[in-house]
Amino acid sequence: MENQDRDSGEVIPVVIIGNGPSGICLSYLLSGHTPYVAQDAAHPNPLLQHKLREQPHLSLLEQDLEYLCEGLEGRSSNPVAVLFDSLLLPDSDFGLEHSSPLIWRHEPERAIPHLVLGRGPPGGAWHAMEGSMLTLSLANWMELPGLKLKDWLREKRRNVRNDRATPAEIASYYQHYVSQKSLEQNFACGTTVTEVTRVHGDGEQPCWRVTGIQRREGEELGDGSTVSQEVPFSIMARNLVLATGTHDIPAHLGVDGEMLPFVCHSFWELEAAISRGELDQSSEPVLVVGAGLTAADAVLATHHLSAPVYHVFRRSVTDPGLIFNQLPKLLYPEYHKVHQMMTQQQHGSPSSYSSSSYPNYLSFPKHRIIKFLPNKKCILESDSGQQTAIQVSKALVLIGSYPNLSFLPDHGRSLGVYPNEPISCRRNPIDVDPFTNRVTEAPGMYAMGPLVGENFVRFLKGGALAIVSDLLKRQRLQEEDPWVRADTEWSMKG
Repeated sequence: MENQDRDSGEVIPVVIIGNGPSGICLSYLLSGHTPYVAQDAAHPNPLLQHKLREQPHLSLLEQDLEYLCEGLEGRSSNPVAVLFDSLLLPDSDFGLEHSSPLIWRHEPERAIPHLVLGRGPPGGAWHAMEGSMLTLSLANWMELPGLKLKDWLREKRRNVRNDRATPAEIASYYQHYVSQKSLEQNFACGTTVTEVTRVHGDGEQPCWRVTGIQRREGEELGDGSTVSQEVPFSIMARNLVLATGTHDIPAHLGVDGEMLPFVCHSFWELEAAISRGELDQSSEPVLVVGAGLTAADAVLATHHLSAPVYHVFRRSVTDPGLIFNQLPKLLYPEYHKVHQMMTQQQHGSPSSYSSSSYPNYLSFPKHRIIKFLPNKKCILESDSGQQTAIQVSKALVLIGSYPNLSFLPDHGRSLGVYPNEPISCRRNPIDVDPFTNRVTEAPGMYAMGPLVGENFVRFLKGGALAIVSDLLKRQRLQEEDPWVRADTEWSMKG
């Protein structure tokens, strides 16, 4: 990004904020890698197969995505995500491994110049996740187009014991993917975006000004270490894509005492306590708050040490919205075990806490935290209003996280489905057009991945397809009629 540090005036067609799997996949498609349906391929869905045969000469990027999406069902609420997943991994929800009908051709003439900004190496938050736990998704669900994750894993380790990989392996795979696919020139790592503003660029067409700091390694010292420099940058973008993920800011309960030293908000703080030898079977119980997969990982890690666990969550164990009730038992035995513990070892149930199937574990379904006290006691309250005081050694509040959109006015709240609430993957995603991923309230802006409600890598790839398809369509319109403003329909909104 050296030539763009000092306001060169050049307008980059696309700037992507976030270099996790969303940004990487989008960069792959923007670099001219184009999906086609192979002539001899057959898709197991007969309706989709019939539609794909209607215009076999067109790439997937040139087809009517809304038409192809009609009638498809899947585990994502975003229709293009379901379509692309169905084409990349047909019938994978049923444990079947049909070969993909897609073939990829590198067509440099379709490439759109772009820049991907990220704070760390390619892979985003995967580099910060706990390295030893298995990922939720099957390995092939984590892969990006054009590089089989299972094949890469076989090269990395002698035997692939199961179909799941560790976050450390996934982070390494994403970093390798960028190198293998020759995408490095599009990535500016070590960058922190501090402000994004809408400005008038060349002519009358508005652009985005993206400013921030880039960390660079400077001269080497005598001891072999290097001095890093922080250099300000300012670049102009015709289109801006938000792909930051949502792992930056842990969610808080907002109760008294939550900032006391024994209350933590991330899994790594538990790992650190374990590595320091602070927890064992003689410890006071560890309190885990939350009923998501990170909370389950914390229960498993603590239970593995035979340290006692109190587990508090708002839902009922039979609530269909609980993630454990949505996961196939055969594929996720460890999470099924946690769900069994939650069900069988409930506070107030007849079974004994000490002589049960799962000693040293007790769940508090349909409870919430009222406050934390300095003496490491926590006050809980049930749905019926009954309060309970428990003594703990450490409390882990693992109830989700928010994205860091501090570079946008009011942290991007105006872009959400509910404009007065913080942006979050589950409760308030960014409001986008489902077939283009254009942000409804921001001309020239797109969003993808967890910001639009996609928690799983297998589905965020659909956002990349929708965005590139829309960009190419707008590009074709301008080439056919130079008087057509690329953002005509947006500017109508103000």
